[in-house]
Amino acid sequence: MTSAIRIKLSIMMFLEFFIWGAWFVTLGTYLLRNLSATGTQVGVAFLTQSIGAIVAPFIIGLIADRFFSAQKILGVLHLAGAFLLWRASTSPDFGSFYPNILTYMILYMPTLALVNSIAFRQMQNPQKEFAPIRVLGTLGWIVAGLTIGWLNWEQSGSLQATFLMAAGASALLGLFSFTLPATPPVKSGQQSSSLGDMLGLDAIGLLKNPSYLIFFLASIAICIPLAFYYGFTNPFLNEVGMKKAAGVQSLGQVSELLFMLLIPVFFSRLGVKKMLAIGMLAWVLRYVCFAYGNAESNYWMLIAGIVLHGICYDFFFVTGQIYTDNLAGERFKSSAQGFITLATYGVGMLIGTLLSGRIFDAYQTSPTAHDWRMIWLIPAGIAVVVLLLFLLLFKDGNQPQAEAASSSYDQAPSLAEAN
Repeated sequence: MTSAIRIKLSIMMFLEFFIWGAWFVTLGTYLLRNLSATGTQVGVAFLTQSIGAIVAPFIIGLIADRFFSAQKILGVLHLAGAFLLWRASTSPDFGSFYPNILTYMILYMPTLALVNSIAFRQMQNPQKEFAPIRVLGTLGWIVAGLTIGWLNWEQSGSLQATFLMAAGASALLGLFSFTLPATPPVKSGQQSSSLGDMLGLDAIGLLKNPSYLIFFLASIAICIPLAFYYGFTNPFLNEVGMKKAAGVQSLGQVSELLFMLLIPVFFSRLGVKKMLAIGMLAWVLRYVCFAYGNAESNYWMLIAGIVLHGICYDFFFVTGQIYTDNLAGERFKSSAQGFITLATYGVGMLIGTLLSGRIFDAYQTSPTAHDWRMIWLIPAGIAVVVLLLFLLLFKDGNQPQAEAASSSYDQAPSLAEAN
C-alpha cells in the first residue's frame, strides 16, 4: 500500500467518524432539552441506528458486492446524508425530527461497512495495517467532541449547530469519496444462486463455524448494554454536573486511539478469545464506575468509566472486524462486514435502545432527576452474564489471532457451499 493510498484512507476514516461523533454523542441531551422528548423517544431516536444497521447488509450485498464500486456508493450516501442532517437541524419538534434522522441513519450505517471494505481491499496484512488507519476515525470523533466542548454548545443550548457541523463534514466526505482507490464489486457479472446471495446474506455461512457463531451471538448481546452508553451517558454527565461533558467524553476516544495502536501487539500475545473477553470485562467495570461515580468525591469514577471506552470498543469491535475479515475470504469481505454490523449496531442495539429508554423513564425520580445508580447497574449485570457465557462457550485453542482464524477457516465449510 502506497503512502498516497494510506493518507486517503486515513482521511476517509477521520471524516467518517467525525460526522458520527459531531451529533450522536449529544443527541440525547439535544432531544431532552431542545425538543422536550421523553426517555422512550430518545430510545426511539437511537433505534434509527439499529434500523440502519439491519438494512446495511442488503445495501452492501446487493449493490457494493455486485454492481457498483464501493467508493462511489460511499460518496452518494454521504452527499444525501448532508442534506438530511441539515433538514434535521431545522426540525421544531420530535415528530418532524424523527423521519429525517431515520432516513439519514438508513443511509449512514451502510457506510461503516463500506469504509472497512475499501480499506481492507487495499491491504496485504490487515492485522498490522488496519489499526493505524482506523485510528484516524477515532481521532475524528475526538475532534468533534472537543469542538462541541470548546464552543460551549451544551451549556449555551446551541446543540442544533452539531447537525450543521456534521452536514458540512458529510458533504466534504461525499465529494472526497470519489477520489478514493477504486474498489470494484468482487461478484460483478455473477449469477445469484439464491435470494440470500442477492441480498448480501452469503456471509451467513460463517455461522457454520461454531466459534464464529458464539462470537456473533455475543456481539448481539453485548450491544444491549452498549445502547445505554450511547443513549444516556451525555444526559447523565450533564445532569450530575459535569462541565463540558461532550469534550470530557472525548477522553474515551483518546483511550480508544491509544489502545488501537497497540492492537497488533495484543493480537500476537493474547489471541482472539482473551481480546474479546477483556473488552466485555471493561464494559462491566465502566457501568459500575458510572453507577457509583459523581461530580464531587467520586469524580474520578466518571473519568474512569469514560476512559474504559477505549478498551470496550477496541478489544471487542475492532478485534471482531478483523476476525470477521479473516474468516470471510476475498469474495465476501463487504458482505461479511455488513453482516457483523447487522449483529452489533442492528439487532443488539435495537434491543438495547428499546430497553434503555424504558428504564430511563422508569427510574425518573423528578422532572429533572433520575436514579442513575440503578440505570447503570442494569447494563452492568447484562454485560456480566454475556461475559460468563462467552468464556464458557467460545473456543479458540489459545492460538494467536492469525493462526486461530486460519485454522477455523480451514475447518469451516466454504461460503459457496453454505449457500
